[in-house]
Amino acid sequence: MPLIRPITDLRNTGEISELCHNSNEPIFITKNGYGDMVVMSNETYEKSFAKLEIYEKLLIGKKQIEDGEVTDGEEVFAKLREKYNYAL
Repeated sequence: MPLIRPITDLRNTGEISELCHNSNEPIFITKNGYGDMVVMSNETYEKSFAKLEIYEKLLIGKKQIEDGEVTDGEEVFAKLREKYNYAL
């Protein structure tokens, strides 16, 4: 369940910080009963951003497959072995 707090709770930054770190979830801040901003720990932000980057790369890969921009895996490994003089 999302954590929702009124903007007046931001006066107690220590409590909000502790809540962010203990919940590992974003905290939604309301102003006059309406959503105003989101606060989260740095760790939660970095994890969320990392997931976003992965999803973006997956979408790029999916588009490349749809557009036929693919190379056979054996061909890739053969080129790498040749480039680095690596024999099995």
